[in-house]
Amino acid sequence: MRRFVSVPFSEVQVSGGFWAERLETVLTRTIPSQHRQMERHNMLRSLKLPQPVPPLTIPPFANGFSTEIFWDSDIGKWVEAASYALSHRRDPVVEAQIEAIIDDLERAQAPDGYLNCWYLEREPQNRWTNLRDNHELYNAGHLLEGAVAYLRVTGRDRMMRVMERYVDHIATVFGRGPGQKRGYCGHQEIELALVKAWQATGQRKYLDLATYFIDERGAQPHYFDLEREARGEEAGGYGQGTHEYSQSHLPVREQTKVVGHAVRAMYMYSAMADLAAEHGDTGLKRACEVLWQDVTRKRMYVTGGFGPSARNEGFTQDYDLPNDTAYAETCASVAMVFWAARMLNLDLDGQYADLMELALYNNALAGLSRDGEAYFYDNKLESDGSHHRWEWHPCPCCTMNVARLVASVGGYVFGLGADEVAVHLYGGAATRVQVAGVGVGIEEWSGYPWDGAVEVTVTPERAAAFTLSLRIPSWCRAARLAVNGAEVPVVPERGYVRLRRVWQPGDRVTLDLPMPVERVYAHPEVRADAGRVALRRGPLVYCAEGQDQAHPLHLIRLPRGAVLASRFRADLLGGVAVVEAAALASDAAGFGDNLYRTDPPGEEGTILTAVPYYIWCNRGPNPMQVWLRE
Repeated sequence: MRRFVSVPFSEVQVSGGFWAERLETVLTRTIPSQHRQMERHNMLRSLKLPQPVPPLTIPPFANGFSTEIFWDSDIGKWVEAASYALSHRRDPVVEAQIEAIIDDLERAQAPDGYLNCWYLEREPQNRWTNLRDNHELYNAGHLLEGAVAYLRVTGRDRMMRVMERYVDHIATVFGRGPGQKRGYCGHQEIELALVKAWQATGQRKYLDLATYFIDERGAQPHYFDLEREARGEEAGGYGQGTHEYSQSHLPVREQTKVVGHAVRAMYMYSAMADLAAEHGDTGLKRACEVLWQDVTRKRMYVTGGFGPSARNEGFTQDYDLPNDTAYAETCASVAMVFWAARMLNLDLDGQYADLMELALYNNALAGLSRDGEAYFYDNKLESDGSHHRWEWHPCPCCTMNVARLVASVGGYVFGLGADEVAVHLYGGAATRVQVAGVGVGIEEWSGYPWDGAVEVTVTPERAAAFTLSLRIPSWCRAARLAVNGAEVPVVPERGYVRLRRVWQPGDRVTLDLPMPVERVYAHPEVRADAGRVALRRGPLVYCAEGQDQAHPLHLIRLPRGAVLASRFRADLLGGVAVVEAAALASDAAGFGDNLYRTDPPGEEGTILTAVPYYIWCNRGPNPMQVWLRE
């Protein structure tokens, strides 16, 4: 079933200005600062299983639960992000830090292969007794992803050997054999990690275990109910109240609504798409397609954010997309990029690449500050100025998630089929692949996302026939294309223009993607956006920050006929394209001491300035709106 594979991050060189800058920031600022934070907050100390057991660093909630129980996962994600960064530039300090973590993991691992530092240190008698809440398999999955990334970049397999012993232990505990637990994790993640391990090692046991976890999910009697009864807990004591929270309410092939915790959902759908490809499973593929349509048509923010509610960090009802209370967790958009990339490999359909790009450039990227050392966990679409970035968090999952996404961005640029190379994202990248039995160099260059002029150079070892497919984003309605200077009609096939020809070394393709500023309107059922408009240019959604306006944001409206113009400002936030328009601001003149009057307020002219959403709050907290009064 799989038509394409992603060209691995380690085989792609990122050269374009936008992503090169973000990547350099992650390399030089984000990863080192995260390691310092892990030391400062005793996360790395936990790997040493200190005795006597120290007091908790993260105080427990009222229910006695501390987020320290997730620390293994954060350390695993840091290893993964740092490994991706090493593929661009080796750094002996970072490598030594990873090796030190592996030393501790080797020493901490139990004789039977079990490896969870919370349980080994604090409650070894309770291993595998609460999969619903306590993330043992989730932690294992992130450690496994870190091991796979480090293996791919360095060729060193020591961490992979540690994790193989752990996975072998897990496979003895869970399954359908005599004496095994019919369990699965309350926070999906290990499933997609196991597929990565299968792809990296070719060992079928990883794929088999991933398949079990996905196929068993939602089976009756419900495993989380059985383990709750075994713990002696009452049925009404579950804080989230429903198994929809963890998408375990139904077998996965029967699920048609995107519900519950957003990150859990996106991780699970990513694994479902992986397994659909590996097994040719049309049932899993169809389930993914149905869920995709549900979330993109009724439950997605214009910025590519997911999950409006802080209560469950996830979904509520159709069209419930409030702006000032939006949760839209950074991790959820990162996970959407994972899912979209996998759907794209199943089926070269531009709708998947469009959303991958939307989530990447907007909601996900907003989670990391320009200096690389401050973060958003939740991504509001409107703020009164009180929302701000933070340097660390009691649950720092989003910090490492956005770092590993940026550090691996090269892995989302190119797709490879049997006799076809696809370019999904633009912005400056190069790779060398085997296509149709020939080694081919592909180099793409552009000023994207500020400029839509794209140039692709194709350099096969010798003349060869294959297809080069270039994505035409859905926001672009007037693309122009030429091969070696000769214009070619642009006739997209499901979002891609497919150039089939005998390619010669040095052939040059130019693609022009005009980026006018556009107005975007929400479905009328989205109450929060009634009478409002959002602005978009190319892949970027824009917002208005208070400090760029002459009037408070709530007074400003953008007339429907106002001309929208963009210009690049090299002096602002390292260089961004801003959007400007003549707008109107309500005037309180004549109200005096009256709170109400029968005449509407007057209006005066003003200039509206909007900046890319991903860059907001990099000049300090201030009011912000994505959706503007029209």
